[in-house]
This record gives sequence, C-alpha cells and structure tokens, in this order.
Amino acid sequence: MKISVQMDDFDVGFEIKSISKNNSIGAVASFVGLVRDVAMTLEHYPGMTERAIGKIVEEAKTRWQVTDCTVIHRYGALEPNDQIVLVAVASGHRGDAFAACEFIMDYLKTRAPFWKKEQTAAGTRWVEAKTSDDRAADRWEERKPDAA
Repeated sequence: MKISVQMDDFDVGFEIKSISKNNSIGAVASFVGLVRDVAMTLEHYPGMTERAIGKIVEEAKTRWQVTDCTVIHRYGALEPNDQIVLVAVASGHRGDAFAACEFIMDYLKTRAPFWKKEQTAAGTRWVEAKTSDDRAADRWEERKPDAA
C-alpha cells in the first residue's frame, strides 16, 4: 500500500505497473482527478492527512478484496489540467477493484483534511464542501458490510 501526499506530479503508468506485479491480480481500477477551469492551491495538515487516507484505505480493504492500493494526492499550487489525485486499486476481480477505487475517492473528497483555494479573475476564494460529495460518501454508509 502506498500513500503519498506530495507537491510533485506523478506518473500514472508507473504507479499502476508498480501495484500490478502480483500474479493473483486480475484487475486494476484507477481514478485520476484533474484541476478544472482555474488555478488552485491545496493545503493539508502533514501527518494527519496521511493517517486519514490510511484509515480510508484500511476500511476499503475490510469491504473488498484489495491486493494492493496506491493513493497519491498533491498539494501546493496547481494549474488547470494538472493532476491532483490518483487512486489505483489492485484486486483479483474487477468488481472489487472498481468498488474499492470509487469508495476511496468518495471518502477522500469528504474525510481527508485538504483545503482548496481557487484563484479566479475576481480574486481568491476558499472552496466550500459540496453536498453532492457528501451524498456520494453517504451512500457507502448504507452499504456497510454486516458486522460479524
């Protein structure tokens, strides 16, 4: 499992290849988030952010058969079309890989401590949390596995 919060860009192909080396892996699902429209600055709380992401990944591993996982989230100044985030999940089966990847991304948007400030023609503004992101994460609460 790789979790990295970094300023530097990442190579999606390299990261996917890195988690695809186990013979039991039948699928890798990935998501890459990009900066839209306007430049932004992302801030985070070092240490706390990595721990929060680690908890999200661990929860995904309790719900689905995850063989390996990489989550890279960038911070600092980013321009339109820059990569912000990579979630890549390796599993024996595509269903687990797809579901775990989507779950991790939904929870990153709502549970990882990042703050975004957009630089627009009208000036800078902090980006508020979106209700749609909360709804996306909430739907996973309805699908929690039964407690054993």
